[in-house]
Formats: sequence, C-alpha cells, structure tokens
Amino acid sequence: MTELRGFYTLWLREVKRYLRDRTRIVSSFVQPLLWLVVFGTGIGAALRSGFQITGVTYQQLIFPGIVAQTLLFTAMFMGISVIWDRDFGFLKEILVAPISRFSLFLGKMFGDSTDAIIQGVIVFGIALLLGINFTLIAFLECLPIMLLITIGLVSVGLVIASFIGSLESFGAIQSFINLPLFFLSGALFPVVGSNIVWLNTAARVNPLTYGVDALKTVILGAAYAPYQIQPLLVDIGIIGAFDLVMIGLGTWAFTRMK
Repeated sequence: MTELRGFYTLWLREVKRYLRDRTRIVSSFVQPLLWLVVFGTGIGAALRSGFQITGVTYQQLIFPGIVAQTLLFTAMFMGISVIWDRDFGFLKEILVAPISRFSLFLGKMFGDSTDAIIQGVIVFGIALLLGINFTLIAFLECLPIMLLITIGLVSVGLVIASFIGSLESFGAIQSFINLPLFFLSGALFPVVGSNIVWLNTAARVNPLTYGVDALKTVILGAAYAPYQIQPLLVDIGIIGAFDLVMIGLGTWAFTRMK
C-alpha cells in the first residue's frame, strides 16, 4: 500500500506541475504546427501536388512522425525535473522516503509519460484543424502505442539526468541524442526502399523507428503497407523490449543516487 501511495503521489505531482505550466502547454502547439504547415506543406508543394503514397499527401505522411517527434522531445526534456528536484532539495526528500527506488522511478516516469502523451494528443487536435484525416479508432489505437513510446524515452531522459549535474550539460546531451533519433526514425521519409546502406542500418537500430512505423501503420492504414518496416505486433514487441531495458537502467540509476 505504501509503495502504491508513493507511486501515485509522484505521478500526480508531475502531472499537476505540467498542467499548471500554461506557457509550456501553449508553446506545445507551435513546434508541431510549424512542422506540419511549413515543412509539410512546403515540401509537399515542392514535390508537386504532394508526396503520393497511393493518395497520401506528404503532410499526411509526416503527421505520425510529428506525433512521435513531440513525444520524443517532450519525454526527453522531462528528465530535467530530476536536476531541478536535486537543486531544490526535493530529490533528497523522496530518496529517503520508505518506498523502493523502483516505485520512485516508476512514479516519475509515468507522470512524465502522461505529460508527453497530453502533448501528443494536442498534435492530433492540430491535425484536425489542418484537415489531416484520421479515424477515431486510429486515434484510440495510437494512445497505447504512444504510451509505450514515451515510457522508453522518458526513462532515457531520467537516466541521463541522474548522471548529469547541470541544466546546461543536460540540454547539450539531450540535443545530441534527440536529433539523430528523430531524423533517423523515418518520420520524414520512408525507410524502406532507401539504397543508402548506412541509413537503413542506423534506422533499424533506432528504437524510435519502430514507434514511428507503428503510428504510421495505424494512422495511414493500407496505404502505408508497402513501406512498413515490421508488422505492427513486431513493432510493439520491439518498443516493449526497449521499455523494459530502460526501466531496468532507470531503476539502477535511481538506486545509485544518494
């Protein structure tokens, strides 16, 4: 019971802190809007009437990738909360609480994951305003996939933050990791069919690739089938395995903190 209460308290704290930060919520509209409108429309126009995959425009093609990008950048940024809590002394207080480090890590991780999913849902709202079509069933099917994606990515951010002592260092490392993960995930272009060997290899060892592939499979449906990297269940299995590894590393990282 104590473990559950500790987990719930940390989860609720992270969610409340996010919901009270109105500036962050408002700013979460800007980046995906720029990508979908400026990049999606601009590149689509340059490619003459859009990038066609059996009737799918380039803007529609990159929409699942922008959802994944939002999850990536939000989830990794959430690791900074560890540094803030350490600087303000809150981390020391929760580390001496009579609950396991596993519950502490899960509480922060699921709280930050909830925040990232909220921002991902906001991107779906932006897509509706831009006329990007997706079904209600596809949206509901995307939610558990988004959760799986954020669990691993938030864990990465928390692990990094547990070893970093300053906000500046965390920001530099976060950018160093985020950009390769995003650009090598197939978010902006199909991975299947590329003749560049190193690009294919890098994409297939990137865990975010399988998250993007799963989202595109659900949202784009049969039109995306020729470009699918793995069957949906395989994508989910790979993401799930990545999550388990990162949860293990995150628990270990929290165990070593004093």
